[in-house]
Amino acid sequence: MNKLKMEKLRAAGWKVGNAGDFLGLSREETAFIEIKVALALSLKRRRIRRHLTQVDLATLLKSSQSRVAKMEAADASVSIVCCCALCWPLGSLRGDLRKFCIRQPE
Repeated sequence: MNKLKMEKLRAAGWKVGNAGDFLGLSREETAFIEIKVALALSLKRRRIRRHLTQVDLATLLKSSQSRVAKMEAADASVSIVCCCALCWPLGSLRGDLRKFCIRQPE
């Protein structure tokens, strides 16, 4: 969320935080979720950039469309390892994945 929007919400009396604050997660749990969501968004962007449908990608991976949809939604049933494995056929490099794991200073 951008700073201006956060300031407006606070001024209107809203409490602003992240999913970790809302759910009472530790910093490690919050970081895990952030990595998984970043991977999921990257997968979807890469698939779209390559002009593939979820069905096309599922066929390429010998998987199902519903599984690809779950990966792109960061579904709890999909592991980070599975998401990383999906990155390779879409052209991701190790450096691309590493940037998801580098936490920005707070």
